[in-house]
Amino acid sequence: KGEGQDLLRRSWTLPVLASLYQPSVFGEVKGKLPTISDRALSQSLKSLEDQMWLTRRIEQVSRPPRSMYSSTNTGWAISEALTDAISFAQHR
Repeated sequence: KGEGQDLLRRSWTLPVLASLYQPSVFGEVKGKLPTISDRALSQSLKSLEDQMWLTRRIEQVSRPPRSMYSSTNTGWAISEALTDAISFAQHR
């Protein structure tokens, strides 16, 4: 539980989760978040995968093989809840 709360405090967690509304490769996520560094994106993706808020699948048909990232149901629910809460707070 504590790790999930800690992850929510990190600045890139919500933007990365929100960018995964459809399965994406690293470069596509980076394109949606142009100010994130490669290192910060890699760390965020790894942390989200460790927490099981996203899944990483290796596409073997690509040459070279590439990783495809997707939100899990938990990741999607967290992203939606936080996005709704932020939107509500901004419009009060």
